[in-house]
Amino acid sequence: MLTLTANAAQAIRDLTAAAPEPSQSGIRISSQGEGASSLTLSLATAPEPADAVVESEGARVYLDPVAATVLEDKSLDAGADDQGSVSFLVTEQSA
Repeated sequence: MLTLTANAAQAIRDLTAAAPEPSQSGIRISSQGEGASSLTLSLATAPEPADAVVESEGARVYLDPVAATVLEDKSLDAGADDQGSVSFLVTEQSA
């Protein structure tokens, strides 16, 4: 299952703090086709019925079935640039 780094969990908590339902809000990773190159990330107020839910340190990630399969052995990290824009990076899970 996808894991989250501490940086990713903090970034997700920051992004969802202002959401209408922060207790259920998270980010949703969904597929626009087959494979990792077609994954999109968006804010979500709740999971879709078929979504897998990854929760870590109070941060929630909702994965559609294709994304859950593609990201099963991956880790989600986050960083910010000098202007404060957050970017997410998918990496291999460390052993």
